[in-house]
Amino acid sequence: MPLALLALAVSAFGIGTTEFVMMGLLPNVADDLGTSVPTAGYLVSAYAIGVVLGAPLLTGLGSRVPRKKMLLLLMALFTVGNLASALAPDFGWLVAGRLLAGLPHGAFFGVGAVVAARLVSEGRQARAVATMFLGLTVANIVGVPAATLLGQHLGWRATFLVVAAIGLAAMAALARLVPSIPVEAHQDVRRELRALGNRQVILGLLTAVFGFAGVFAVYSYLSAMTTKAMGFGESSVTLVLALFGIGMTLGALAAGPLTDRALRPTLYGSLGALAVVLVAFPFTVHVQWAALVMVVLLGAVGFMTTTPLQMLVMNKAKDAPTLASASNHSAFNLANAGGAWLGGVAIAAGWGWTSPALVGAVLAVAGLAIAATAGFLDRGEGKASRVVAAHQFRQSRQAPSSARPAATPARPAFEDGTGSPGGPAAESANSSPSGGHSSPSGA
Repeated sequence: MPLALLALAVSAFGIGTTEFVMMGLLPNVADDLGTSVPTAGYLVSAYAIGVVLGAPLLTGLGSRVPRKKMLLLLMALFTVGNLASALAPDFGWLVAGRLLAGLPHGAFFGVGAVVAARLVSEGRQARAVATMFLGLTVANIVGVPAATLLGQHLGWRATFLVVAAIGLAAMAALARLVPSIPVEAHQDVRRELRALGNRQVILGLLTAVFGFAGVFAVYSYLSAMTTKAMGFGESSVTLVLALFGIGMTLGALAAGPLTDRALRPTLYGSLGALAVVLVAFPFTVHVQWAALVMVVLLGAVGFMTTTPLQMLVMNKAKDAPTLASASNHSAFNLANAGGAWLGGVAIAAGWGWTSPALVGAVLAVAGLAIAATAGFLDRGEGKASRVVAAHQFRQSRQAPSSARPAATPARPAFEDGTGSPGGPAAESANSSPSGGHSSPSGA
């Protein structure tokens, strides 16, 4: 794997840290700014709204910007957003800072996934995308717990200052390690929008919204479940969150090669496994060792869905994948918001602290049903295109000889007729700009 993927992973680490750290800092922010914890929860929503709005907007505006320059601009906006959050004088300005920090999130991962896929040869593209996402999962193991502890001891503003510094380090890594990748000549906003309207792309986005909402229905309340259902003390919350992050990392590592070998089966298997884990979760959560195992499994099977979904929308968007790839992260954040809301409804209804897991299981099954429907339709479309092609071939064979194109005279293997590779044809091939070889990126 090229070193450029390390720069993308470092960027993903910073983004993942700032996305999830707010959940652990809500009490500190609420106390410091004189507001309630539920009101401080709007800071999580502000970031998610920024992702949903920014993914299509910034991707469209930057459709003609070279990929490397676009990544640098997006990371610069991310850094400014976190710096604004650290310096916010009141709650309203902090909401604005969080919204600003969320704007480049989806666009960065959308452009970054396309760049990662172009950096490697055919057959390793899903592994390259999964490597970039490893930064996001490692953030949940190291970045979020460390940033939470930092905020608790030095104040929440110090956390966002450190994240802004990570953003600067990521920009330096991007500038140094990522090669210049020009925008395709045919790339424009209208082409991207047409690709986004592809039925398979829409079904892929819907799969992300419903399937991944099952993960966030539980993850949003995992801290409360740790103390109220699992029987651990508050000091164990950081450990449980880190175990979830370890599961996410294991899932990302497994998803890359599996997706390269069989994309749709990997998607079906991960969504099915997610539903099973969520159903089992309420029955095992009261046994502490079993609860910890289930947390790891939940992170693993939940995050295994992200790489096949990312590759699916990129593949089905064909030669205009950037907007579809970015919109996939809007879908994940809609899943975040929707899953958290539905899990909260279940708790408020008095169904218990583990009830969000059963809500999540229903959502995962809905995502699996959408994915299976998309696969069925995709097979039908492929079969129909093969039938049409065969019919056209038979018609061309049955056409009168006068209607057929004149046969091309047979020619020797080389232009000079000697059968040796030294003739003009070979010279022409050797003098071509590509040197007769395929692109090393395989794209």
